[in-house]
Order: sequence, then structure tokens, then C-alpha cells
Amino acid sequence: MKSKNVLSVSSLCIALLSCLLATSSFAKLPEPSAEAKAKAAEAKAKAAWSDKVAAYQLCKAQDKVAAAYLKGKDTKAVVATPACTDPGPYVPEVAAAPAGASAVATTAPASTAPVAVKK
Repeated sequence: MKSKNVLSVSSLCIALLSCLLATSSFAKLPEPSAEAKAKAAEAKAKAAWSDKVAAYQLCKAQDKVAAAYLKGKDTKAVVATPACTDPGPYVPEVAAAPAGASAVATTAPASTAPVAVKK
């Protein structure tokens, strides 16, 4: 009888402990810094470019296989397909202007045109 009581107490302790640990996973993380956001945007742009390169390479390979297949066939009706477009080399986006430069630009007057003075 005593072993049943110990088992239920240990089960209760394990349940409480797991509840306490589970609630810590709901903590809110801090906002990423501007540098981290820029790095994430750079990684996203590079991944998109990599996808375009992979699609281009696949298109070229499919064209090569189709040409080899159609070479042996006597086909009259050839389906026109769009040409493969080369994405070109990867060019990273230009970094944003420093924060000090943007503050100076916002304090500049709206109009720099000369004002005519009547005599």
C-alpha cells in the first residue's frame, strides 16, 4: 500500500515539474537588432538567387534531354517553350545609409531653391 502512495506522489512531482518547464517556453524573445535583420535579409536574398540558379540549371538540363530525345524522332509539331533565363552572378544589396547621415538629411531644409528678392 505504501508503494502505491509513493508512485502517485512521484507522478505528481513529475507532472508539476514538466508544467513549470513548459511555461518557460512561452517567454518572449527580444527583438532582433538591425544588424541581425540585415543579415537575415541578406541570407534570404542569397537563397532566392540560389533557387533561380537551380531553376536555370534544371531548365538547361531539360532542354538538353528534350533535344536529344527529339533528335531521334521525326516530329512535325514541336511545342514552343520559353527560353531559360540566366539569373546572372549574385550581387548583394547595397547596405542602408548610416543612421547619422539620415538624421542630417531629415534636418535639411525642404527647398534649396534661391529666393528672388524684389528691389
